[in-house]
Amino acid sequence: MTKPVSLSDDAYRRLKERKGHGESFSDVVVRLTGGERKRSPLEFAGVWADIDDATFRRMKEAMNEFRRSKSRRF
Repeated sequence: MTKPVSLSDDAYRRLKERKGHGESFSDVVVRLTGGERKRSPLEFAGVWADIDDATFRRMKEAMNEFRRSKSRRF
């Protein structure tokens, strides 16, 4: 189903600038507003596979420190 939408010239120009080749205006709106669906956590499986152990340990310690600092505020 389609719906007519009125846009100012400026809004149309901005939307058109963000439109990729082969992409519809509907595609642009969906992309810019965060998509139509919620993402599954499984989509992120393996994204850190290339991180070496030392970097992972530093990241883990930074996350733990952040959690500790947040708990001290309350």
